Amino acid sequence: MTESIEHKVDRSGWDSGPWDDEPDREEWRAHGMPCLIVRASSTGALCGYVGVPPGHPLHGKSYGNAAVDALDVHGGITFGDKCGAVAVICHVPLPGEPDAVWWLGFDCSHAGDSTPQGAPDSPFSGMSFFGMDDFGYCGDEDYCDIAYVRTETEKLAAQLAEMSS
Repeated sequence: MTESIEHKVDRSGWDSGPWDDEPDREEWRAHGMPCLIVRASSTGALCGYVGVPPGHPLHGKSYGNAAVDALDVHGGITFGDKCGAVAVICHVPLPGEPDAVWWLGFDCSHAGDSTPQGAPDSPFSGMSFFGMDDFGYCGDEDYCDIAYVRTETEKLAAQLAEMSS
């Protein structure tokens, strides 16, 4: 494994916004699990991921599984795959930490979320989505910034850690 995994999104053509000073990838640990934030190249939206180790009840599971779908995170789980299935969705394991984690993740480019590439020509730009706040979205035309995504990722890590205890 490399010392670090680089991810740089082409931001040319984006308007200025809260994303200007945010990284495109961040890696840390929460509740004993590796966590990632990765910016989607297609929309500029941030996505949060937590890696569960082999032996965890949700290792190898994805959305469509009742236990995965029951996880409470922004917009629900939209990703489940092995480390490296998508190059930037992997981690640099700490000593004693497994490399073969299974990543469960969510994205912040749902209806009601604003993304760097979602304005002004997005079909959702300027639209109000009745009741979206009830589902945990950032809110009408709100951008889910890195602090919000970090909090949601750590909330997901806490739920996953609880399942393995």
